[in-house]
Amino acid sequence: MTEARPPFPPFDHAAALAKVQAAEDAWNTRDPHAVARAYTEDSVWRNRDVFLTGRAEIIDFLTAKWEREQDYALRKSLWSHGQDRIAVRFQYEWHDAAGQWHRSYGNELWEFTDNGLMRRREASINDTLIRPSERRYFGPRPESERGQEIPLR
Repeated sequence: MTEARPPFPPFDHAAALAKVQAAEDAWNTRDPHAVARAYTEDSVWRNRDVFLTGRAEIIDFLTAKWEREQDYALRKSLWSHGQDRIAVRFQYEWHDAAGQWHRSYGNELWEFTDNGLMRRREASINDTLIRPSERRYFGPRPESERGQEIPLR
């Protein structure tokens, strides 16, 4: 059986929005195995300065990420889309083992196969320190906030 992850390219606006929300929902589970199923077996990634190939490396990377980035909560926003590509911007908040909160800002470029799996992901990410009182993400996005843009700062 061939794996499939709808919606499929070519992406119209509604399909691109659905793909972005599905990715946000998956990443907010913080389940590396579930997240990795959205990528091809030979998917290639650049995440900051780390280069990965394949689901096994993705799972290892995400496992270490969510051990380090505790209470991770993510928001993604569609930036642009084309035939088999989607660009997103995102923010997530997390704290380290010492309890220091961070907000990470980033942009991703995604490329998909015909069956809707991501074959390429490039992410550029910057971190800022925040005080607990500056937090704005307290878990997965509530249904009432879906489709809302994320603020620049």
